[in-house]
Amino acid sequence: MANSDVQKATDDLKAIAPEFAQLTQDFLFGDIWKRPGLSQRDKSLITVTCLVALNRIEQVESHLKKAFENGLTKEELVAAITHIAFYAGWPTAASGFGHLKKVIDLQ
Repeated sequence: MANSDVQKATDDLKAIAPEFAQLTQDFLFGDIWKRPGLSQRDKSLITVTCLVALNRIEQVESHLKKAFENGLTKEELVAAITHIAFYAGWPTAASGFGHLKKVIDLQ
């Protein structure tokens, strides 16, 4: 996620669940995202497609922003979401495209 998005998400979590916020910051973004084996770009592609496929739309826009920061292109994200439409469902992919358009329009 973009730094400002990470900070806002962290602040929001701290207000309601400080321990969860700390785990998110230290373990998820401090360990999991920094592990070797996959590039940040690959992790972003996997994360975006999982979030769209699982219909975790409230998280997808910030991760789409991060995907662009990590070098993914609009064409690659469109191809990935199109691909998962056949596995996760057509409406799920259509929703993902709506969020991708929002992120692109903000750039």
